[in-house]
Amino acid sequence: MSTKTVKEQLFQMVKEVEDIALTKVTIVGVGQVGMACAYSMVNKRVVSELCLVDVDEKKLQGELMDLQHGMQFVGNIKLQAGTNYELTAGSKLCILTAGVRQREGEDRRSLLDRNVSIFKGIVPELVKYSPDTILLVVSNPVDVMAYITWKLSGLPSHRVFGSGTSLDSSRLRHQMSERLGIDPTSCHGYVIGEHGESSVVVWSGLNVSGVRLVDLNPKIGTEEDPERWVDVHKQVINGATDVIKLKGYTSWAIGLCVSELAACVLRNKKTVYPLSTMAKGVQGIEHEIFVSLPCTLSQNGVNAIINMKLTDSERSKLQKSADELHELFKTAKI
Repeated sequence: MSTKTVKEQLFQMVKEVEDIALTKVTIVGVGQVGMACAYSMVNKRVVSELCLVDVDEKKLQGELMDLQHGMQFVGNIKLQAGTNYELTAGSKLCILTAGVRQREGEDRRSLLDRNVSIFKGIVPELVKYSPDTILLVVSNPVDVMAYITWKLSGLPSHRVFGSGTSLDSSRLRHQMSERLGIDPTSCHGYVIGEHGESSVVVWSGLNVSGVRLVDLNPKIGTEEDPERWVDVHKQVINGATDVIKLKGYTSWAIGLCVSELAACVLRNKKTVYPLSTMAKGVQGIEHEIFVSLPCTLSQNGVNAIINMKLTDSERSKLQKSADELHELFKTAKI
């Protein structure tokens, strides 16, 4: 009887594969959002290696096993999970979804204080083991958390960004598609500013095939508009709140969104998304603060901010949104 193992008998080795991940991604936090991001990236084959980190070791192992059992259907993706940040070494992209969930009716200031203390223990560890990484912040309040992550990381600002209003803009395009009866990918428009109540819809830029809706309806986005397009913005703002009331949390949409942002970085796609980025000096914003603006996203992170042609009203609202975020940041205990 052969003393060789099954593996030794099965293979005539030519050359051992070097175990180097070309598209390694770490997700910190395996709650509903973190796992929706993980599932979306695995299902869309965005990564070659995925590392999950959380303080809850039991849940980590359960989520890891559940994903591993489906690898036959998505290909040979290396999966790891643990509480030790050494596992994250060599990550091209680190996604931060950790933190406490916003309670129904909770003040943003309270949520901020609870999440800042958590990030102080996460961000330095990620940068320690992956000094060349790019950091994508998803945890709320995302604009301020992205800024704080940048401060804690010591990385150049272009290598730290938040998901920002990329999901808000998706919600906007969904509402456009519902009203117009066409595919959301054929609807073009952006929500900028805060990922929150002071966000700004760029009504002057909404278009289908280059046809600006404001040219068809000059009162679009105003209270005088008989079609009440202004209600679309209210639906965008209240979208997350409505979902939370119905199912307790949001997950799938942000998971799909983050998967696309990860693909942009890992594949150097240079696609434009509204991301929370350092905005000082852009569109008259005076404060050193992160706020969402359309950015080209590449393997280096944010490599350009689009100089949008805003109306005076839109620019004023954007600056007001940035001011409100600045006031919120000043209350953060870092």
